[in-house]
Amino acid sequence: MPLPFLTADRDFGGIAGDGPLAHADPDHWRRPYRPGPWRVGGAALELLIVSYLLLATVIMMMAGSTGGTVACFLAALAVTVAALRLLRVGVWVSARGVRQVGLLYTRTTRWETVSAVRTVQRPVKWLGLPRTVQGQAVVVHTRNGDMRPLLTDKNADFLGRPEAFDRAADTIEAWGAELS
Repeated sequence: MPLPFLTADRDFGGIAGDGPLAHADPDHWRRPYRPGPWRVGGAALELLIVSYLLLATVIMMMAGSTGGTVACFLAALAVTVAALRLLRVGVWVSARGVRQVGLLYTRTTRWETVSAVRTVQRPVKWLGLPRTVQGQAVVVHTRNGDMRPLLTDKNADFLGRPEAFDRAADTIEAWGAELS
């Protein structure tokens, strides 16, 4: 017996008014999909490392090593920030535009500059690594001729979840069709 309130893959078909702009505030930045298991697992692993670093911080503090205490605490703080940033990585949409958030960058494209948002078959990076495999990518075409991939079916959010990629691609394409 599935528990739909506990899972991210519940059926949204029965919700009245479910469409590309179904929420109340289209000006609020929203991710049109849920973070995938690879992304959440990576962040959880980083937070596990943080717990060990904080334990090392306490041990260093008890031993009286001020330099070691500060170093371990700063390392724990840096890994915590990286884990939180990893959870924010992805594509976000609002009435203002589409935003691609990476680990070290954020790139926003206003809808006025977008000519089309399409899903295409092309070689894509597997989990963001240099190795490429054949897959699907949602690309944004701008009015000045640039073409930039927003997300792929082989990234940390959609690897092994093709139906989640299809839903996210359809939602982002609907936002693009309505607002560009």
